[in-house]
Amino acid sequence: MSETPRRFVTKDEVRIQELPWGPHHWLCRPDMVDAKDLALVRVHMPPGTGHAFHAHPTMEEIIYVVEGKAEQWVDRERRELEPGEIAHIPPNVVHASYNPFDTTLVFLAILSPADLGGPPPVDVSGEEPWCSLREAE
Repeated sequence: MSETPRRFVTKDEVRIQELPWGPHHWLCRPDMVDAKDLALVRVHMPPGTGHAFHAHPTMEEIIYVVEGKAEQWVDRERRELEPGEIAHIPPNVVHASYNPFDTTLVFLAILSPADLGGPPPVDVSGEEPWCSLREAE
């Protein structure tokens, strides 16, 4: 990082990370700007994919739907989110995002703190009750 903190990120400077549930376009994180408390990523989740049940031990998260629809879970509560709607996930709360719909889901995930090197997400998708929740519907 230069001596002057970076304040802007252009479309050419976005960092793209390929993950199984879709490309992540990182817009704000500590290695891009002088961020300590916030990270921002735009996710393009293709139809039929999802980020299965998991928890972030030390981070809270907001998921904001930009395009498409999300099947969003926070703990054992399920909602279908449309553009302009959010889900707030407190630290260490199990949650999941799925796209069972016909169009690509685009959402922003705002994470705090921005310490992406902290404890990794904990995958609980193979454990009860999480592995059976979607089947119960």
